[in-house]
Amino acid sequence: MAGLASALNAKIRSHPVLNYVCSTHFWGPVSNFGIPVAAVIDTQKDPELISGQMTGALLIYSATFMRYSMAVQPANYLLFACHFINEGAQLTQGYRYLNYWNWGGRQAALEQKAREGVDGAKGAADVVKRKGEHVLDKAKEAVGK
Repeated sequence: MAGLASALNAKIRSHPVLNYVCSTHFWGPVSNFGIPVAAVIDTQKDPELISGQMTGALLIYSATFMRYSMAVQPANYLLFACHFINEGAQLTQGYRYLNYWNWGGRQAALEQKAREGVDGAKGAADVVKRKGEHVLDKAKEAVGK
């Protein structure tokens, strides 16, 4: 049985593509790609949900591992791409965080929601007014008969 496993391993390792796919140079970055995928998806969510501390930590983490991916031999370009994408997404999240909490974005969002609330209340009041006028007209018709 050990001979079969050894022969299978030798066959895999002799083929360059299979050797790469069966290595940690491939599976490490592939399993790590969940972080940048989640970060890119999070750029569409409400900025109030962004954690400034976590964003800062992920910026440092990705920058460190981008450097590490080029320092190992052979250079791991897939790991570099993973952390490059994450670095870009985290920089976007960092900008959104600062804009929302430090540069007036929160105040602008609250003012926009207040305006929408007032406009919605005016629209609802108009609907109620029209329905009231309709009921009043029907009552006048009923009394006039």
